[in-house]
Amino acid sequence: MRRIVFIVCLGMGFLANAQAYKGKEDLKLQIGATIQNGGTGIALTNDYGIGENMSFGFSASYMLSADNGVQINGTTLLPESVKPKFQDRVDVKARFNANLGSVIGLEDNMDIYPGLNIGTRNFGGHLGFRYFFTDGFGVYSEMSLPIAEYDSTPGTFGHYNNQFVFQIGASFNL
Repeated sequence: MRRIVFIVCLGMGFLANAQAYKGKEDLKLQIGATIQNGGTGIALTNDYGIGENMSFGFSASYMLSADNGVQINGTTLLPESVKPKFQDRVDVKARFNANLGSVIGLEDNMDIYPGLNIGTRNFGGHLGFRYFFTDGFGVYSEMSLPIAEYDSTPGTFGHYNNQFVFQIGASFNL
């Protein structure tokens, strides 16, 4: 019984020391799943603190399970045999965040961050939330939406990574 109480107290100590955004020179790495219309994939993002409530970073995503046959409003545009290529599945972005957790009074282990990104497919915005269990490990969720689209991959698969995307995964303090 003493061991259980000790482990619970130790765990609560870790939770009390967790901090979601530390300010200037803070470094985050996030690995997660992407979910969008037409497929799912993996995302890797990093953020570097450039000020008390600002960060800059990069994001890369790759669709692992992209639908082959493309349908819009029930009309099949391509047969199932036509598969998306690497350039149809990948997206790379530079991003800027406003880390607002401390501004709106959230606990130190939570952060909400709206931001802008520019990438290989669009200029867009995102809104994310991080929750840290310990000083080094937490979870995140993020939604992104294109504001201005440009077709860098002409063809039917141009809508991949160029639409509303939801991400969920693990966040690490480095």
